[in-house]
Amino acid sequence: MVVDYAVIVVYLVGMLAMGWWGMRRARSKSEFLVAGRRLGPTLYSGTMAAIVLGGASTIGGVGLGYKHGLSGAWMVLTIGLGLLALSVFFSARIARLKVYTVSEMLDLRYGGRAGVISGVVMWAYTLMLAVTSTIAYATIFDVLFDLHRTVAIILGGTIVVAYSTLGGMWSITLTDMVQFVVKTIGVLLLLLPIAVVKAGGFSEMQAKLPTSYFDPLGIGGETIFTYVLIYTFGMLIGQDIWQRVFTARSDATAKWGGTVAGTYCLAYAVAGAVIGTAAKVLYPDLGNADDAFATIVKADLPIGIRGLVLAAALAAVMSTSSGALIACATVANNDIWSRLRGAVRRGEEVHDEVRGNRAFILIMGVGVICTAIALNDVVAALTVAYNLLVGGLLVPILGGLVWKRGTVQGALASVIVGGLTVVALMATAGILANEPIYYGLLASLAAYVVVSLLTRPTDEAVLAAWRERLAGRTPELPSEPVPAQQ
Repeated sequence: MVVDYAVIVVYLVGMLAMGWWGMRRARSKSEFLVAGRRLGPTLYSGTMAAIVLGGASTIGGVGLGYKHGLSGAWMVLTIGLGLLALSVFFSARIARLKVYTVSEMLDLRYGGRAGVISGVVMWAYTLMLAVTSTIAYATIFDVLFDLHRTVAIILGGTIVVAYSTLGGMWSITLTDMVQFVVKTIGVLLLLLPIAVVKAGGFSEMQAKLPTSYFDPLGIGGETIFTYVLIYTFGMLIGQDIWQRVFTARSDATAKWGGTVAGTYCLAYAVAGAVIGTAAKVLYPDLGNADDAFATIVKADLPIGIRGLVLAAALAAVMSTSSGALIACATVANNDIWSRLRGAVRRGEEVHDEVRGNRAFILIMGVGVICTAIALNDVVAALTVAYNLLVGGLLVPILGGLVWKRGTVQGALASVIVGGLTVVALMATAGILANEPIYYGLLASLAAYVVVSLLTRPTDEAVLAAWRERLAGRTPELPSEPVPAQQ
């Protein structure tokens, strides 16, 4: 295991070094939060794929394959489909807005007054997403170093908080690109073929497992439909995803780079399900399906390769964790704290604004680590996050993009009614039940349409400014500081 440990340590040190390098580039709010909106197709595709394919997609995806066979790919497939839909239909318009948060988009579209409430909902989502990713460190570091759960969470969380705080989006972009390469090599090019060969090939897998394991719809139609509602729609509106769209240097980069990343997600989904199916052949009596990834890695991979594949799992968790953390801090600072103080200050020094966002990442990071230590149920926390996001914000966000008649009153009613419905049904029917997202979405849609039709249309001046920004004819928001001269 010495070689495996060395691979992991080199990887972690490299992450911190990139954080230090990113700090040298992050000299303005734009550089710190959205990498100066300068990412080209290669960086954009790699980092977008890295953030959406986290620990749930890797460890959880293999676990679903172990439990359901090839149809276990559906969770990650719906993530990929959501990213494809976002990239093809919405990403160019989103990139042209030149904003930093989803709530800023809602204020532009509806004429203000929607930001704080939507910001609170988005903050809760990004916080829970960061927490679930941080909890996953416990599993990985337990496999690597046999560490106590709390120590593992603190170790993994501290590394992510450190490089995210130092360089913001530039550090996260660089580390995500490395993590994308490590995941590709570790999971797709090494673990996938080795697992299939160890299981005796596809013919042996089919001979030893029930036919349901090779039924594309074996996981169940209702489950697939729920995945679509939660994950596909969640990809369309999450701050963590939009903040990556804001980093694209052009419409074409956002559209086609995202399409490449979405297609990669589809391949990753199938790979995870196949690895899980192979693990079922090799280790049919595991007590927990989510142990399949760690078991097959520890038992069937040679020294060195084992370290690289475990680094791939760590990369998957870190990419999602860092993306969710900067999204959480951005929302907390720009949509909640700044608005509660009255307004974003004009004419601030570049270093003051960067320092403020850096401080929020550090504060949110400490909060995420403490929350992760206190919680145990990753699935429940992730479900709460996506239920709140989709049930509360999907309708007003997509409605604002496609329906001119939507009003600020309708948007606020949609957020409040949808969010409260989701919370109430999670409390009565259970967090993991399907009813919260089903009825939450219906209630949100009904409130949006009815209240919008009963209130005055959005002022034409607001809509005209909105159309100008959608067309890309408006520069950065006035609060954007001028980069320091070199």
